[in-house]
Amino acid sequence: MNTACNVLLPLGPTARLLSVPSNWLRAEADAGRIPHLRAGSKYLFNVDAVERLLLERAGQGGQRHER
Repeated sequence: MNTACNVLLPLGPTARLLSVPSNWLRAEADAGRIPHLRAGSKYLFNVDAVERLLLERAGQGGQRHER
């Protein structure tokens, strides 16, 4: 993916770029599993950071580690 670092995108465009459902991305953000910022009712995501996290998760075979 060729996006600029440190660019914050809203929920819909982020979900489309990452090819994930927007309701899943919102739920993961609400649960604290996806880094994001909130501006009122809007969710903002650094696509590069979220993509790295998802790739890292995929490399773990979907295992969840409690912290």
